[in-house]
Amino acid sequence: DPAMSGGLHINNLSHDFDGLAAVQGVSIFVAPGEVICLLGPSGCGKTTLLRVAAGLERIQRGQIHIGKTIVADAATGLHTPPERRGIGLMFQDYALFPHLNVRDNIRFGIGADTHERQLWINEALKLMDIETHAENFPHTLSGGQQQRVALLRALAPEPSVLFLDEPFSGLDVKRRAQVRQQTLAMLKETGVATLMVTHDPEEAMFMADRILVMREGRIVQDGIPIEIYSEPADPFVASFLGPINILTGIVAGGHVVTPLGTFDATDFVEDDAVEILIRPAGIQLAAAPMEAADNLANGPKLPTTKQGFEVISARPLGGVSLVDFKLPEAGKDPAIIEARIPGNFLPDPGSQVIVNVNANETFIFKASGE
Repeated sequence: DPAMSGGLHINNLSHDFDGLAAVQGVSIFVAPGEVICLLGPSGCGKTTLLRVAAGLERIQRGQIHIGKTIVADAATGLHTPPERRGIGLMFQDYALFPHLNVRDNIRFGIGADTHERQLWINEALKLMDIETHAENFPHTLSGGQQQRVALLRALAPEPSVLFLDEPFSGLDVKRRAQVRQQTLAMLKETGVATLMVTHDPEEAMFMADRILVMREGRIVQDGIPIEIYSEPADPFVASFLGPINILTGIVAGGHVVTPLGTFDATDFVEDDAVEILIRPAGIQLAAAPMEAADNLANGPKLPTTKQGFEVISARPLGGVSLVDFKLPEAGKDPAIIEARIPGNFLPDPGSQVIVNVNANETFIFKASGE
């Protein structure tokens, strides 16, 4: 019976603000040692969910278990305050105590200040690369160092559940990558059940054992990172995980024909209107072959089966080239398609490219009635 095991159980939680539903009937289980990311745009309810689970907001509907203990139950009015839930909290504003040094900040929440916990603090400071700052005060630390101290302070009392809300949002890109890595190592080392909120898909992909994508108070997809990326449940999930090109088409004979090629659509009904979503990384480009005269030296000219598309712009983006090209469509303004090509591929604006699309980076959904 999972209710008897450790970890965090959120059962059928709903929460309104001023009559507007912020969270709608969400259930989540986080096992000990598991990192689960709630991923979604601002205002989708993920922070509300975290705050109710942690006890910072009173529960309106549903139940929260931590391990075998019910800590909140709307039906009976039970509400255990956050400090008695055996949890660690780390929200955007780390709010370290300015008058305590690093070691004392971390030690603050520990009930019994035993020799064993002192050793844990020493090891943790080492693992997080801040041991040389143990006696320093928070204002002397960088943002990344403060963030790590806040994490250790949250973990020091050995919570069974840790709540993290956008913990890396204040850090610059380079430092964020490093702190993320150290944080993940620390979480796995302690084996705490972790529920983390982020709006950054890359962060969720890196940190999570499972990602729960939220939209308008509901979980729209729950899966391991590669599943969410390669089998998105709907256009919202697909486009939330990064930029995407969207074409429309009509299913005919189990296929849908688009200017970028014909795609298999056997899962759809004849004449269905569909949306074809193509990741920029799924588009391969080649410079269109030169005219026959230029080619004579290389033997006979090969026929080109695909039309060329006109390049609008090409920009290098560190290891990737961003190429925009025009999609000629009868009666409509030309749509612009973005491709991301590995390495340096920088054709001149106005030149022609030939396009190939990787079916694995293409998703077809029934067009919504919106």
